[in-house]
Amino acid sequence: MQIQTRPLFENAPIRPLLPEGEGTIYSGSLGFPKSARLRKSAEFKAVFDARRSAADKLLIVLVRENALAFSRLGLSVSRKVGNAVVRNRWKRLIREAFRKNRAGFPLNIDMVVIPQKGAAPPSAQELEASLVRLVNRATKKLRNA
Repeated sequence: MQIQTRPLFENAPIRPLLPEGEGTIYSGSLGFPKSARLRKSAEFKAVFDARRSAADKLLIVLVRENALAFSRLGLSVSRKVGNAVVRNRWKRLIREAFRKNRAGFPLNIDMVVIPQKGAAPPSAQELEASLVRLVNRATKKLRNA
């Protein structure tokens, strides 16, 4: 009896090649590409210097307008929040809430999200509701200033 083999990825789905700009943040996909993140310290500093914020018992959200056609997220989770496991859980929950609600956020906004000290990691639904509410509140402050 002879064993037949096949390539490892024979049944893997084939991804079509998309023109530039499609399948990224512009098309409303639910991914979290690098273009949707604040990555440089100067970008974080600009948001911190803008001083437009909103807070509740879970989060502090700072916002600033950007020159882009989409919103970006930055995270600042200090050691005061907890050990590495707790900090990483906060970051995962916040990124997921941003990713799921990105289409509903105002355009051309950079935001930095900071968990409140001493707050235990909430459920995903609580955090999502808090993030949406605070981003909208901080954006109103930004637009009225």
